[in-house]
Amino acid sequence: MDAVRIIAANRRGLAQASTAHDVVVEAWQAQALAEAIGSHLAIFGPYEVRSRARGLGDAGGRFSGGLLCSAPATGGLRAAQLSEVRDVKAALTGLCQLLQEVCEALVSVVSTADEEGMYWTCVEAIDMADESGDRVAGILERLEVRDRDLA
Repeated sequence: MDAVRIIAANRRGLAQASTAHDVVVEAWQAQALAEAIGSHLAIFGPYEVRSRARGLGDAGGRFSGGLLCSAPATGGLRAAQLSEVRDVKAALTGLCQLLQEVCEALVSVVSTADEEGMYWTCVEAIDMADESGDRVAGILERLEVRDRDLA
């Protein structure tokens, strides 16, 4: 499945998340997707962004909050369905927006968390989503420079 479709599914899942647990699961899904897209682009992406994409793959894989939450019974881990990234810029732009939305949702959960474990899980997830978002922005900048140089 194409990355843009999976990102859209993740955004819908995040928008429909009604509990703190659901938000953390969606954050986990987004981080797994960042890892998958980064790893895919590190191998198949434009040459100019492969090393940065490898960094995105590494950053996406460091979030351990998913260990506290099981993936939804139906569908499992969305990132496992990634088979291609047809439009690199659209995928990265969508991923950046998704990661920003994840951070916003997690801030809401952190502010109402009454359980210390959930609080720290959300803080870790915010840090990882923010780091992944920064890495995506760096890849997009590099693509813009490449395109400007080619013009």
